[in-house]
Amino acid sequence: MTAPVFVVEQLPGGPEFVLDGPEGRHAVSVKRLNPGEDVVLTDGRGGWAEGVVRAAEGKDRLVVGLTAVREEPAPTPYITVVQALPKGDRGELAVETMTETGVDAIVPWQAARCITQWKGDRGLKSLGKWRSTAREAGKQSRRVRFPEVADAMTTRQVAALLAGADFAGVLHEDRDTGSEPLATAELPTQGTIVLVVGPEGGVSPQELAAFAEAGAPPYRLGPSVLRTSTAGTAAAALLMGRTGRWS
Repeated sequence: MTAPVFVVEQLPGGPEFVLDGPEGRHAVSVKRLNPGEDVVLTDGRGGWAEGVVRAAEGKDRLVVGLTAVREEPAPTPYITVVQALPKGDRGELAVETMTETGVDAIVPWQAARCITQWKGDRGLKSLGKWRSTAREAGKQSRRVRFPEVADAMTTRQVAALLAGADFAGVLHEDRDTGSEPLATAELPTQGTIVLVVGPEGGVSPQELAAFAEAGAPPYRLGPSVLRTSTAGTAAAALLMGRTGRWS
């Protein structure tokens, strides 16, 4: 089994580190780590170090002996999923599974047909949940570079993001739109990929037109229609395999 991952604000420069606070409490009281067990410390931005537990003190202090700090290079192609806001807790589910799959950035999108609205304090709270979910899923999946969860974007902002990508597309199940299979699309091996996932009610014709003008035509995944909370994960897995990210 791979070593558990714990997040620190800044990676230490010395040979020993004391993990305390919430992460230390989780390591000692929940994971019940003992001397001699392996751990990984990361800043979540690509920096990481392997370590071996030297001592567990009290309920929230873990003394770790470290190897040299390393840096995981930024992945390429860099994959961003624009996720329309789902109902209830399905947004956190989408963030969790896309993080586990390997998505590099997630952009919440306030689409025209979204039932959920992120406004005021509620919007800030929901965004905080998405970011916390990405952090926890990154740890669980043993990542050392967690996905960035951006501020929510409007359709105009999403179109600008799509226009700057090396490959951009919109997941759309309607064959009448002329959508092609994502499985056969010509993908870059470097640069950036941005994929849009619409809401439960679908992407509106106006949004499809705006995204197509920005260089993002519609693509379909397969014969079945996936929920908005699972479509991004399925598409990301396909992209990871086809671009060599999973090789």
